Amino acid sequence: MNFLSRIVLITALGCTASYGLASEIKGDEKAIAIAKERKARDTGWGANEAKVLMLLKNSQGKEATRKLEVKSLEVKDDGDKALTVFESPRDVKGTAFLSFSHALEADEQWIFLPALKRVKRISSQSKSGPFVGSEFAFEDMTSYEVEKFSYTFLGEEEVNGEACFVLKQVPEYDFSGYSYQKVWIDKSHYRVQKVEFFDRKESLLKTLYLSDYKQYKNKFWRPMKSLMRNVQTKKSTSLITEELTFDTDLQESDFDKNRLKRVR
Repeated sequence: MNFLSRIVLITALGCTASYGLASEIKGDEKAIAIAKERKARDTGWGANEAKVLMLLKNSQGKEATRKLEVKSLEVKDDGDKALTVFESPRDVKGTAFLSFSHALEADEQWIFLPALKRVKRISSQSKSGPFVGSEFAFEDMTSYEVEKFSYTFLGEEEVNGEACFVLKQVPEYDFSGYSYQKVWIDKSHYRVQKVEFFDRKESLLKTLYLSDYKQYKNKFWRPMKSLMRNVQTKKSTSLITEELTFDTDLQESDFDKNRLKRVR
């Protein structure tokens, strides 16, 4: 899944630590087969660009909005690359976030803060922290790669009127803020309908709801709305896709951390 299925700035210095991932995927046979099919259904999309509205709501119901531009590039035999640039409001305008997802290595993430005029790397220890004051964590801002988890098939349930497989997936990488996740994947198109995230104490932390799916290029499904609700703090964040264009002319050079300061 790319950024659109998943999105106080946390900055940190330091190197990323090893994920400790093995090339052999762990779990029961049925769960692994479903996870692989989920990934296969979303392979070959190439590149896209989107305009996204981020809606933040606190526990009292007060709302704040941010406008983002997101560019995504699929990388063969590896995770995706994504560049997120904040267009408004003024306090975050010009902030740029670059993420390189990997299947068998640690994800790489950098952020440019205009106020500091510096590009900082997000350390592995900080990736469980909140992304731009939202209910999404930095580790949520990466593409889905099958090798990042071990899997257990839990059964079948209905969500949003869709018959779904239910999987438990446990992060195989170091420093995750989650002990495990429960994922509901519809049986018709292998689209994620819902995800429950459990904290390190194995208590439910937050729930992600994906809805308003649209199909592109007669194959690839994208949710137009992603709602993350934190059940512990009662805060929520919505990512609403306002425009999405595929087959854009993006190149590897568009995702260069040395150019983050000049991104607008």
